[in-house]
Amino acid sequence: MSKVTVVGAGKYGSTTAQRLAAMDIVDEVVMTDIVEGLPQGLALDMNQSRPVEKYRTLVVGTNDYADTAGSDVVVITAGLPRKPGMSRMDLLEVNAKIIKDVTQQIIKFSPEATLVIVTNPLDQMTTLAAEVSGLPHHKVLGQAGILDSSRLAHFLSEATGVDILEIDALTLGSHGPTMVPVPSQCSVAGKPLTDFLSEEEIQAILDRTRGGGGEIVALLKTGSAYYAPSSAAARMVAAIINDEKAMMPVCAWVSGEYGINDVYLGVPARLGKNGVEEVVVMDLTDDEVAALAEAAAAVKEKVDELHELDL
Repeated sequence: MSKVTVVGAGKYGSTTAQRLAAMDIVDEVVMTDIVEGLPQGLALDMNQSRPVEKYRTLVVGTNDYADTAGSDVVVITAGLPRKPGMSRMDLLEVNAKIIKDVTQQIIKFSPEATLVIVTNPLDQMTTLAAEVSGLPHHKVLGQAGILDSSRLAHFLSEATGVDILEIDALTLGSHGPTMVPVPSQCSVAGKPLTDFLSEEEIQAILDRTRGGGGEIVALLKTGSAYYAPSSAAARMVAAIINDEKAMMPVCAWVSGEYGINDVYLGVPARLGKNGVEEVVVMDLTDDEVAALAEAAAAVKEKVDELHELDL
């Protein structure tokens, strides 16, 4: 039986579970949370939509990690979201303790699962999950690049008036201030961005993309984004479950690619049944490669801070 677990039944987790169920690509989606009754109630509600939406996947809500046993993929959304004025790094210590505990529980019951991490600060939490789980690096990855690229695509469509489905956008690097938008790999209706926008306009959009999550947090006042993030997480799971070998930007272990070593970083990768099947080396500009190296250095610095915490 094919099975995906989503840890966390908040808005991000529950929306991810609902999207995965509606895809109808696994037999069962398990949603677990520490709040009694929450995952069970949400699962019951989702299951009652199956006759209308015409899918068979069963959603199981639980407070017991034993029910997650045998999962093929586990999406970890557990953790505190940002509040207005907070950076992702402000969540480092509190979410590190949560991720450590969750990962230990998951590996106990699904020792061969592929882990998709979405908890912030993303790059550091992905690193921690890999270290705690003991899984090969290719079996632990983080969701950020698809979301950030999607945000960039939306802003480009908004600015140019071009159909969103004719926009190709790509961001790499870390999930945060050292995000690396990649204009050389972006296009609008198959044409370079500069055919539609000035350099100043492009830079303003890139800056807005870097702060895209914070913009939503400030508007919501409580909580953070979950519709677009859950779409991105579900897309990654589908690529793994279906063994697509599809290329997409994810937080993956980099070992020599782009001249960068031994760090989890947003890079283009092919996803399949083994998780990250390949880190793809694209033809980036010198400035883009330099920005990627800066992002890697910033991530490593924060990983060092992570290792100093008493978890």
